[in-house]
Amino acid sequence: MARDVFEAGITAGRLTAEEYASGFSDLHLPLDQHEALVAADRCYFCHDAPCITACPTDIDIPMFIRQIATGTPDAAAKTILSQNILGGMCARVCPTETLCEQVCVREVAEGRPVLIGQLQRYATDHLQQQGKHPFLRAAPSGRKVAVVGAGPAGLACAHRLAMLGHDVVIHEARPKPGGLNEYGIAAYKSTGDFAQAEVDWLLQIGGIEIRHESALGRDVTLDALREEYDAVFLGVGLGDVNALDAAGEDKDNVRDAVDFIAELRQAEDLAALPIGRDVVIIGGGMTAIDAAVQAKLLGALNVTLVYRRGRDRMNASDFEQDLAASRGVRIVTHAVPVALHGNGAVREIELEYVDEAMQGTGETLRMAADQVFKAIGQSLQREGLPELDGRKLRVDGAGRTSLERVWAGGDCTGVGEDLTVTAVAQGRDAAMDIHKVLVG
Repeated sequence: MARDVFEAGITAGRLTAEEYASGFSDLHLPLDQHEALVAADRCYFCHDAPCITACPTDIDIPMFIRQIATGTPDAAAKTILSQNILGGMCARVCPTETLCEQVCVREVAEGRPVLIGQLQRYATDHLQQQGKHPFLRAAPSGRKVAVVGAGPAGLACAHRLAMLGHDVVIHEARPKPGGLNEYGIAAYKSTGDFAQAEVDWLLQIGGIEIRHESALGRDVTLDALREEYDAVFLGVGLGDVNALDAAGEDKDNVRDAVDFIAELRQAEDLAALPIGRDVVIIGGGMTAIDAAVQAKLLGALNVTLVYRRGRDRMNASDFEQDLAASRGVRIVTHAVPVALHGNGAVREIELEYVDEAMQGTGETLRMAADQVFKAIGQSLQREGLPELDGRKLRVDGAGRTSLERVWAGGDCTGVGEDLTVTAVAQGRDAAMDIHKVLVG
């Protein structure tokens, strides 16, 4: 059997067009009007709502659900977007099951929370599909701010600054804006071209210019930006992927999971993407789950996710783990890769089981693997950046770095979880502090 798998190798077009369309369809179908009203009716509209505290962007959740319940979804959308301008994407990708919905009174009492995420999507989609932008730009301030990175943090910062009357230029290294929303989210979570449609909608505020393929360190320097602009915001994300430190890591068909997801997100034809029969993903976070599930949806026969600790220590939520299991992904815990075997291309992976202290037990496992994806975290490209705190940028509570007139937010900082919603909150809050400094 192993010989057949090795000879089969990596191929494309394993499934029918119908199977690709079904597998990569919307994970959560949007609520219609009746469903939204029924879901909203379950909310207790708590005065001291724990869901607000659990939301990194402090959205007034009972308020927007009440507005949906009273038939004013556009007003609900404005309540959401005033705190989280990327509320549409966050409604799709935010792990609500571990944030607002986990502390919902209905969840605590009945084990079935109000569908906060889906209601947020209902409201924001209703507004954005009409092309409406609910905010007006203030009078021009005469100040100009550079934002590095058009990801969630950079976009949130740019929008708030533009709304306050400042001119913003975003320097983005890639051909498209959106950051992880465009390149790093599983295709079944954000279907179609929603990420770009949301950016286009956001830019309606005016006063924001995006310069694509303008990378910090390659095309522009931080010193030059500080000289040209009144303030700089860094939302550069994490560009380097951590190494496995396993023998044979340099073999063919051993890839970074983030590159695999990005390639899939930009593919015009899913059937053209080659996938192995025996795919192994190393890691335990959301990226690992996204890569594993999508490998299975592309037609991989056996997909195994390997994590060094127990399932209770995985960064991926229980919902994400269950989703992977429901798609046929095998999860192996308390194991680390020690070697990748094969003549040129990987053919097998050798794992060693470890104890709770991460010490090797001497017990090993070898399994077929014609494709291996690394999803063990990313690190910061550090050249030309302000002072670091460990492996990320050091910032204070307002997002200020060690350099005067330079702020930062998102995954490049060591503040909060590496989530889209957290990045949005940090970009928004940094923008408010930048505004305070610029206007005195």
